[in-house]
Amino acid sequence: MYASQVCPYCVRAEQLLRRKGVSEIEKILIDRDPEQRDEMIRLTGRRTVPQIFIGETHVGGCDDLYELERQGKLDALLQGIPSS
Repeated sequence: MYASQVCPYCVRAEQLLRRKGVSEIEKILIDRDPEQRDEMIRLTGRRTVPQIFIGETHVGGCDDLYELERQGKLDALLQGIPSS
């Protein structure tokens, strides 16, 4: 998950993932490393955080993650992710 240190949407997305049993979330803080921000934009075409990947799948932002949950599709996507 591409994130920043002061992003409430990043916190909200992480909370949902934790509730779903995801114990390890790799956070790439773009406000600490401008090169990572450039990489995020290159990969996603978006400039806002969070930008969430589940495995190789780009989910999008916090609203996109919650929409997957609302549609009942998030669990299936997370099945391929090992939890510790």
